[in-house]
Amino acid sequence: MPDVPRWFDSHCHVQEHYEPDADVLIRAAEAGVAGVVCVGTDAGSSAEALALAASPPAGAPKIWTTIGLHPHEASRGAGEVTNLLEQAMTADGARPVAVGECGLDYYYEHSPRPAQREAFAAQIALAIEHDLTLMIHARDAWDDLFDILGAEGVPERTVLHCFTGGPAEARRCLDAGLYVSFSGIVTFQNAPEVREAAAMCPLDRLLVETDSPFLAPVPHRGARNEPGFVAIVGAFVASLRGLDAIEMATTSSSAAAAAFALGAV
Repeated sequence: MPDVPRWFDSHCHVQEHYEPDADVLIRAAEAGVAGVVCVGTDAGSSAEALALAASPPAGAPKIWTTIGLHPHEASRGAGEVTNLLEQAMTADGARPVAVGECGLDYYYEHSPRPAQREAFAAQIALAIEHDLTLMIHARDAWDDLFDILGAEGVPERTVLHCFTGGPAEARRCLDAGLYVSFSGIVTFQNAPEVREAAAMCPLDRLLVETDSPFLAPVPHRGARNEPGFVAIVGAFVASLRGLDAIEMATTSSSAAAAAFALGAV
């Protein structure tokens, strides 16, 4: 029987957007997904992720979670997610593996930039305090991103999710010690610089993700994304690098295990 790639979706939001479609995780397992990270964007969605991880559907991939405040929601302040994180770290149930997604979004600017910077700095401090991975969202804010990381410190394990830059920005991430995660954007015809970055990123620092339900890869672009589509993203990145899908699945899953301190996945 031929080997089957076993993928890891390092960033998805199934706890928020798929009710009552619990089969989305079953489909992911059938597509070869062994593990997913369900990412919080505020206190409510973070709590939902913890609940899903504590009671996953039968046959689902293994589920890990994060607790964080998205930059779109930064005007709320980080107090609620801080309290939830403190509770989760001492509770008997599922514990988060990362703080985030947090960071800066100067494209939409749903929250004022000062509020984004303040919430981001607060969550960097939480990740360092609790020795958790930091999950970063960054759009059109590279200089401020690295200025804040330089001032606050870079947690030992930090992931730049849904990478949207080119080789120069990828090099800045790598030089700062970050893992770089590629989403379905890498398959888009209008994203040549993202493909260049994926082709040059060291395999031990390269993750793949869906960011589902957003950013479905070609040939599903425009449809609702699913964790199972991480196999499409990973196979596309493999083709850029002249690798087969099994090797890419193995290396990206190993990198994810290191990025989130999971042990074997």
